This record gives sequence, structure tokens and C-alpha cells, in this order.
Amino acid sequence: MKTLQTTFFLFAFVPLVNSAPPIQQESLQFYDYDTDDTLGSLIQQDYEMQSKDIRKDGRNVSLDTSLILQGDDSERNVPPTKDTNLPTCLLCVCLSGSVYCEEIDIEAVPPLPKETAYLYARFNKIKRIAVSDFADITTLRRIDFSGNRIEEIEDGAFSKLLLLEELSLAENRLLKLPVLPPKLTTFNANQNRIKSRGIKANAFKKLTNLAYLYLGHNALESVPLNLPESLRILHLQYNNITTITDDTFCKSNNTRYVRTQMDEIRMEGNPIVLAKHVNAFSCLRTLPVGTYY
Repeated sequence: MKTLQTTFFLFAFVPLVNSAPPIQQESLQFYDYDTDDTLGSLIQQDYEMQSKDIRKDGRNVSLDTSLILQGDDSERNVPPTKDTNLPTCLLCVCLSGSVYCEEIDIEAVPPLPKETAYLYARFNKIKRIAVSDFADITTLRRIDFSGNRIEEIEDGAFSKLLLLEELSLAENRLLKLPVLPPKLTTFNANQNRIKSRGIKANAFKKLTNLAYLYLGHNALESVPLNLPESLRILHLQYNNITTITDDTFCKSNNTRYVRTQMDEIRMEGNPIVLAKHVNAFSCLRTLPVGTYY
């Protein structure tokens, strides 16, 4: 009788592990800079990205740190240069033409992608703005440097930004204003150290689109000269303004002149008594906010 010999094979079942290291599981998105998208949804998106933590070896690591960790050792120590967009977009958040570099303690303006339209670099340690910072970025429409330590802006730093509409230098240490680009609609220099001699006589004259001008909480002794007809809102509260002339807002040689665009002037917190300068407001539709007695 033929002996049936049965051979047994042992199979080792090894479970398939689908999980990758935590840093690789995170879904990271990279964006083009070719579109000028609506900012509302973008702002919320990137703030959510900034606040999101990634688990790395049992530790919470913020988004920008985790991104840097993905590079190999040879790339990790490469300083940001104008030759590549990569370092800035690892340090900051880049979304469809917008660059967000907020509260990351940078001390200088980072190299920007050439198609950048909106730059938000608030609450950092930037002390100086150079001409070279924006020499190649002619697409900028909005810049916000609020809450830095800016003391100096080189002459011509904004001269090539012919599309720039909104510029905020609020909460810095400026003693004088730079030359401003021609298409500005909004300029905010609240809470600096600007005196009247730090503003040139024709600083605002050619800004025919300027509608919102904020110069509150500075050290101005007088209202800036040659304010454009386009101005709607003017904030000069809490300065050291002591004098106003009949030509400050109006035209003393034209009693029929009316500033049709001006909606609001704030001058409270200045040592001037506005009731002593009634003729200075004769062309305004509403009186300035301030002390009258």
C-alpha cells in the first residue's frame, strides 16, 4: 500500500502596515501663484494651516517646523535666496499669490515669489526695508508690516510697486514717511514716532486714489499739507497738533469750494481747540471730531 506522504508547510503571515511615519502622513498642499483669488476664504484656510499641529515622534510640532524637517540635511541649512521660492514658502504660508509670514520672528523681508500680490508680515522683528526687498516684485497690491520694529525705509523701496493699493506700517518706530507709490488707496502709519518734519510737503499730493489715511498716535505738530481730493477718512487723533490754517482742508481764496469726498476727520487728543479755527472747516460737510472748548 502506497503511503500517502503529506507535507505541511508553515506560512508566516505578516500583517501589512499601511501607516507611514507621522510626518509623511500629513497632507501638504502646494499652490501656484498664478491666480489672484478672493482673500476671504484664503485667509481662513491658511490660518487653520498655521494653527494645526503635526505629531512628530510623540511631540507636537508646528506646521512650519514640520515642513523644514522634511528636507534632508544638505538642504536644511541653505539660507533663503532670490534664486528659489522654496525656503520662504517653507517658513511662511504661500497661497495663490498671498504670502503669510506672521509672528515668526523674522528680522528682514524674506525673498518673495515673483507673482506675490499680497504680503502679510505682521508682528515680527523687521527693522529695515531695503530697495532690494521689492525690486523684482512688481505684482504687489497689498503689504502689511504692522507690529514690527521698522525704523528705516530706504528711499525708493516702494518706487517700483505701481500696482500697490494698500500699505500698512502701523505700530512701528518710524520717524519719517517714505515716498509712497502712486496708486495707494489706503495708507496706515498709526502708532509710530512721526513728526511733521518727517512728512514732505507733497507726500500725498499726487496720490489721487488715496481714500483712507491713518496717522493717529504719532508726534505731528500740524496737519499734513496738500491732502488729495480723493481723501474720505483722515485720522490724526492723539498727536501734538496745535495749529490749523484756512487752507489746511479748504481753499481760502474760494468760498464755494466743498470737499465732497471727505466723510470723517478725527483730531481728538490734540492740544488744539477746534472752535478757534471755524473757517478752516467751512468746506467740509461734517466737522472734525475733537475738542471745541
